[in-house]
Amino acid sequence: MEITVYGPLRAATGSKTVGLEFAGDTVADAIDAFADAYPRAEQYLYDDRGAIRASVRVTVDGERAELEAPISDDASLALMPAVQGGSREGERTGERACERSARSRV
Repeated sequence: MEITVYGPLRAATGSKTVGLEFAGDTVADAIDAFADAYPRAEQYLYDDRGAIRASVRVTVDGERAELEAPISDDASLALMPAVQGGSREGERTGERACERSARSRV
């Protein structure tokens, strides 16, 4: 299987496209195999519960794919994690940067 990665996943793989063999049946199985092969990618793919982040866009052969969808080993998979930004402070406190900003102007 050919996997094309975008954003921070490129740093985890060292290249835009990688080849991967896996023994699963679904898109989620392929993503899990990818994460096993490239452990540095896990933080961009999985949330704190170990579920694949809803913000990760996944396509198979150029079409958006559901995680439960079947996938063949000759498919082309693309993984596009959403670019995230904002304040780390806001993540710790649960506040959004814009909410903090609005309160500071009052």
